[in-house]
Amino acid sequence: MSPVLAGVLQVLALLVALGLAYRPLGDYMAHVYSSDKHLRVEKWMYKAVGADPNTQMRWPAYLRGVLAFSAVSVLFLYLLQRLQGALPGSLGFASIDPDQAFNTAASFVANTNWQSYSGEQAMGHVVQTGGLAVQNFVSAAVGMAVAVALVRGFAHPRLLGSARTGETPSRTGELGNFWSDLVRGTVRILLPIAVVGALVLVACGAIQNFAGIHEVGQFMGGSQQWNGGAVASQEAIKELGTNGGGYFNANSAHPFENPNGLSNLFEIFLILVIPFALTRTFGRMVGSLKQGYAILAAMGVIWLGFTTLMMWTEFAHHGPAFEVAGGAMEGKETRFGIAGSSIFAVATTLTSTGAVNSFHDSYTGFGGGITMLGMQLGEIAPGGVGSGLYGMLIMAMIAVFIAGLMVGRTPEYLGKKIGTREIKLAACYILITPALVLCFTAAAMALPTPPHSMTNTGAHGFSEILYAYTSGANNNGSAFAGLNADTQWFNTTIGLAMLLGRFLPMVFVLALAGSLAGQKPVPATVGTLGTHKPLFSGLLVGTVLIITGLTYFPALALGPLAEGLAS
Repeated sequence: MSPVLAGVLQVLALLVALGLAYRPLGDYMAHVYSSDKHLRVEKWMYKAVGADPNTQMRWPAYLRGVLAFSAVSVLFLYLLQRLQGALPGSLGFASIDPDQAFNTAASFVANTNWQSYSGEQAMGHVVQTGGLAVQNFVSAAVGMAVAVALVRGFAHPRLLGSARTGETPSRTGELGNFWSDLVRGTVRILLPIAVVGALVLVACGAIQNFAGIHEVGQFMGGSQQWNGGAVASQEAIKELGTNGGGYFNANSAHPFENPNGLSNLFEIFLILVIPFALTRTFGRMVGSLKQGYAILAAMGVIWLGFTTLMMWTEFAHHGPAFEVAGGAMEGKETRFGIAGSSIFAVATTLTSTGAVNSFHDSYTGFGGGITMLGMQLGEIAPGGVGSGLYGMLIMAMIAVFIAGLMVGRTPEYLGKKIGTREIKLAACYILITPALVLCFTAAAMALPTPPHSMTNTGAHGFSEILYAYTSGANNNGSAFAGLNADTQWFNTTIGLAMLLGRFLPMVFVLALAGSLAGQKPVPATVGTLGTHKPLFSGLLVGTVLIITGLTYFPALALGPLAEGLAS
């Protein structure tokens, strides 16, 4: 079987698996977030934090819950790393330096999982499982909660209202309860699927233990040492929650995390399944499955297009060495090959996962540019758990606004008017991340010290820094491996980019959700744009690509485009 055919079959198998999971998972998540019943373990959690899960929140209160919980999480994870040397199960590792502890705490709480350290040489079992793995669950649940809050903004007052209190729905701007959404997303959605996922990975060969450091053999006069860990369980939630931080420095290229081709395909499935299924959750909650299908179609077209381009770029690279290897194999594992690596790279950069089973720094010029562009789109095809859906819905509002300008009508989406306030909030959302990426990149290139961290010079060296801030501000976490990011400058500035890139957009999303929830629905007329039709899906795809192109094209021209054209 040719490598290209094998890649096509992997894509088809992935599509079938996602299709089978789409309806039941999407409907289940809609039920979870709409139910008025609480499990006993959930009641214990509410009592522990002193929260009333039946209290409905307007957007400022919902936002305060998001920020307060995240701030406490950053502080807890920072202290856990700083105290590692005095904790049991540390494997003899010292406490983490302040700048790196801040960077790591910001990274995992922001669902970025950027790692400027080697996990197997820095983090003990307590930090890995009690700190990082916990944040893999709850940071993903926060993103899902914010997405559901925005969906409720569109749904009010047709649906939900004050469903958990039994009150009549009204135009109050209520978005649900953050603590309830956080706990339900963790307990009822992420935890059960992650348990099953971990068992599958163990069956595929991933390790799951609390072993210490041990020697595995003698190599070139020295010993090779490995430490064990609860790898399979962390691998499952890191992919399912679109987190991405690996137990080992090689991440999902390490055989302990991703042993073979089957586990590789399963991990890609875990990355994509919740973000794609959330479009059905959206359709179910707003009362129109067709609206969810339209968003799904736009996401699917972009994902499939990027996957096709990546495979073509990596397979078609010319030269005798590439012809013998069957493509650009530098930086890729032979057990995955070109196809498995390309599909994984696109999935992890079009979502906020950031896990890698190959080194993006070794991809062809255009291949590296595709991974970078996937993040710069806003990671919305299908995006991170929660963040992909609310990012695409905001792009849908921009597309409706553009269409309204074309025909001279007041733009409406799902029965809600897109007025001055709404479009300003949407514009702030789409501008904040590019501003962070481009400003931090410009500062790093202008100052004398940061460029010393680049392994390469010229266009590829610039791409390393552009990629780092693109990854950080977009909460992705992957990296061009040639950049030494373990410096005070990069630990601090990328940490700031991750926090600002995660929580500032949430401010605008929740403000927008509150504005929509307070509106009275506008009845559809013959002049209303059909946002459930293929025409709108095409308009949405075009809007995403044009906005990104206008924003990032000059920077991309200096980096991956220049490198690709020169090769």
